Amino acid sequence: MAAAAPPPAAALEQLSKTKMFGGHNLRFRHQSAALGCPMTFSLFLPASPASKLPVLYWLSGLTCTDENFIIKSGAQRAAAAHGVALVAPDTSPRGLNVEGEADSWDFGVGAGFYLNATNEKWKNWRMYDYVVKELPKVLSDNFEQLNTSCASIFGHSMGGHGALTIYLKNTDKYKSVSAFAPIANPINCPWGQKAFSNYLGTTKSEWEEYDATFLVKKCNTVSTSILIDQGEDDKFLAEQLLAGNFEEACKSAGVPLTLRMQPGYDHSFFFIATFIDDHIAHHAQFLKSA
Repeated sequence: MAAAAPPPAAALEQLSKTKMFGGHNLRFRHQSAALGCPMTFSLFLPASPASKLPVLYWLSGLTCTDENFIIKSGAQRAAAAHGVALVAPDTSPRGLNVEGEADSWDFGVGAGFYLNATNEKWKNWRMYDYVVKELPKVLSDNFEQLNTSCASIFGHSMGGHGALTIYLKNTDKYKSVSAFAPIANPINCPWGQKAFSNYLGTTKSEWEEYDATFLVKKCNTVSTSILIDQGEDDKFLAEQLLAGNFEEACKSAGVPLTLRMQPGYDHSFFFIATFIDDHIAHHAQFLKSA
C-alpha cells in the first residue's frame, strides 16, 4: 500500500504587505485547526538572505492583536540588521461567540494567556498548542526562507508570561527567551487567578504548569541567560507582575537571569520601543550561533 500523502499546507490569505528597512511586513489569515477559527499573524521578513532566516516569536499582552507590536515597537530595524524574522500571532481565538468571551478586557477575547484550556466552555482557547505546534508548521510549510527549527521567543506582560512558560516547557525548541514586564507568577496575581480559574478549573497543580515561577524551579536545562526588562514606574508591578518572585525562583534553581529594573519607565510600548534593540541583539547571539 502506498504511503499516505502528507496533509496539504494550510492555505494562507495575505492581508497586507509593506516595505520597511529593506524587508517587508506581511500579514496573513488562515484557518487554525488548534483554535477552530480563522487566525491572523504578522511576519517581518528582512531582505532576501544568503541563508535561511532564524525566527523570533513575539507574544503580545492583554487586549492586543498581532498588529500592535509590528506597528508600535520599532523592532524591524534591529531585526533587519541582525537578519532575524519576526513573527507575531494574535492573542486569542476570535469570532467564536462564546458566552462571556468579551465581557471583560482581561479574559476571553484578546486574553488567551498562552495555555490550553481544559474547561469545556473554553475548549477553543488553546494558544499554547497554536504557538508551539501549529504556527511553526504553517510557517515552515509556506516560507522556504525561514528556518523554523532555529527559533527564540519573547513577549510583553501576558505575552511575557507566555514566552517564559513556553520556553521553560520547551527548551529543546527555543534557543533563548526574554520578556518585558511579564506576568511572572500568575498563580499569585488577580489577572492570573481570574484566567486560570476559568480556563483550567480549580486544580492548582494544573495552574503551576503555566506559571514561570513554578516551572523554573524544576527546570535544569536552562543554560542561556533569561533577559527581563521591567519598568520601575509600572503601575502593575507590585500586584500583577511580581518580577521579584521569579527572580528568587531563578536564584534558588541556579537559572541565569538578567533582570533590569528601568527607572521611570511604565508598562507601555514606549518602554518596549526603548529597549527592543537590546532584546533582539540578545536573541540574535544565540540564533546566529546555532
